[in-house]
Amino acid sequence: MTTLRSQPLPFLYKGLALFTPGGDLIYCVDPSKQGHWHFQLCQALQTLLHLPEPPLFLVPCYTATLDRWLHPHTQQLQISAEAYPHVWRYRSLLNVLFGLSAEHWHMMSTPVDTCDAVVLNSYKQQFPQLWKNHNLVIRLDQVSMGSSPTLDALDASPADKVEPKPVETVQDNGSDADVSQGYVLRLFVASQNIRTKSILENLHQLLDQVLDVPYTLKVIDVAKHPERAEADQIAATPTLVKVWPEPVRRLVGDQLETDNVMQLLDALETS
Repeated sequence: MTTLRSQPLPFLYKGLALFTPGGDLIYCVDPSKQGHWHFQLCQALQTLLHLPEPPLFLVPCYTATLDRWLHPHTQQLQISAEAYPHVWRYRSLLNVLFGLSAEHWHMMSTPVDTCDAVVLNSYKQQFPQLWKNHNLVIRLDQVSMGSSPTLDALDASPADKVEPKPVETVQDNGSDADVSQGYVLRLFVASQNIRTKSILENLHQLLDQVLDVPYTLKVIDVAKHPERAEADQIAATPTLVKVWPEPVRRLVGDQLETDNVMQLLDALETS
């Protein structure tokens, strides 16, 4: 597996490191401080280790983050570095990669529900590669330089990858490669239950009837993927979001009725 040596660092930046239970590491350095890197790092691990899906359960249990900025009044350099208990032992490596020292680091509290040992071990059968060590240390924001042929699928700039690929695809009647040719919808739910199943069945039936273009309906469980709910500013479930065509529109809870969904789909033409 490919290993990239430490690259020159900008003076001010945000950094994010994602480890695997086996000790592999993939990280990024973002001078713009605008990229959404959590999913991209998970997606990179999926590609590199041939996983069935992005291992989002690693976030935040196996992450470390840092920020270098200038104090607005004194213009003195400020450094904030935080690591979760599962990766605390890797501080020496992180210091080399991010140009820090031991005193910069603070330990974050582990989310009890998501980072419980029993919960994490439940993923071992599905993602056995993550529990092996491949001597992997990769800086994701520089892999587009042709460092490895296995990284071709990740060959894009941070700005190009702000919008991550869907966490779960329930139905895909067209390609996401050209979303202008169809609709991209996300349904945020709190859990997979009878109500969710009923909503999905009704949505699929309606979309199949009224749309004569491809559509992608993606279901995201906010309990499993809270970072996606935060990114899309979801305050309640279920919430249906029309991502494309623009403008972005949403329906919440009891608003998911036929007439409202029709208005949501026609928002581009009626606005």
